[in-house]
Amino acid sequence: MADFPHAFKGRGAASNPEGRFESIRHHAEDDGWQHAVLDEERPRPRTEVTEEQARSVITRNDSPDLSFTQAMNPYRGCEHGCIYCFARPSHSYLNLSPGLDFETKLRAKSNLAEVLRAELAKPSYVVDPINIGSNTDPYQPIEKKWRITRAALEVLAECHHPCTIVTKNALVERDLDILAPMARERLVQVFVSVNSLDNHLAAKLEPRASAPHRRLKAIRALAEAGVPVGVLVAPIIPALNDRDMEAVLEQAADAGASCAGYTVLRLPYELKALFREWLELHAPQRAVHVMSLVQQLNGGRDYDSNFATRMRGQGVFAQLLRRRFDVTCRRHNFGRARELQLDTSRFVPPRKPSPQGELF
Repeated sequence: MADFPHAFKGRGAASNPEGRFESIRHHAEDDGWQHAVLDEERPRPRTEVTEEQARSVITRNDSPDLSFTQAMNPYRGCEHGCIYCFARPSHSYLNLSPGLDFETKLRAKSNLAEVLRAELAKPSYVVDPINIGSNTDPYQPIEKKWRITRAALEVLAECHHPCTIVTKNALVERDLDILAPMARERLVQVFVSVNSLDNHLAAKLEPRASAPHRRLKAIRALAEAGVPVGVLVAPIIPALNDRDMEAVLEQAADAGASCAGYTVLRLPYELKALFREWLELHAPQRAVHVMSLVQQLNGGRDYDSNFATRMRGQGVFAQLLRRRFDVTCRRHNFGRARELQLDTSRFVPPRKPSPQGELF
């Protein structure tokens, strides 16, 4: 029997529904005993990390609403547990649930640096900035132990290859010794995601990510080290965190961010039901209103995948958000999030391993 939805401390999802490719479905029935179990008696799901040997690590896209064409993700799944994460449905390809499995059953590409080096060494490779963290956060808590993101940065720095990073974890400060020299050669730009200043809300929306004030400190540390850093107010969830947009931009500007961007909530595939479930548990009085506004942003549906509108939404509320964002950015002299042009001319393909080492 499947578990009933329940808020687990330190986790975003409240259940573990089957992925969309599963042929068997479980349906929970309340026999009256379920509610007798005390919260402290419920086992908390633990994080499990499985080592994965990747065959390729650079993915490519031609989406017109993305500012990068190449991306790299050191991990599958994300321990941050953000309930709104659009990457949750990707766990279905592993026959795992987009719910609790996504944040507890993780895959670590332990050979990423080795495969990256081989891909960059191919004669056919065409250099273009690689985005690290387009799907799952490269600095999620398990990176502290696995250090796969750092290993990838070491390869990129060695080859003078440009990259961008998206994260909501202050662990990015650990790699300033690599990022600062890369920044001096215009090889890196970091974006820190901050969508609210409410610690109480953040603890439920993104339970294992760094607290908002800690991310702002990370922005300051990056800026002071000379690393170009921007802030992403993402995602904006109407009637839940949109009230903080101006304050986030103001504090990020004060911390040293030089550009800003935003996106609205996206609910593809299984994420629709997971987010509705979260609302009923954590914001029941606002659930109907939030989803009404979400649907207004998506042409009457929970989600519209149209490239022209999926990031910013459509309709009156979307226009209001855009106006508020533009006015605040002008006030703080922010550039657009994709403004910085990284240098691709410095790239030197990695040398193939030689039994004579680096004598020549």
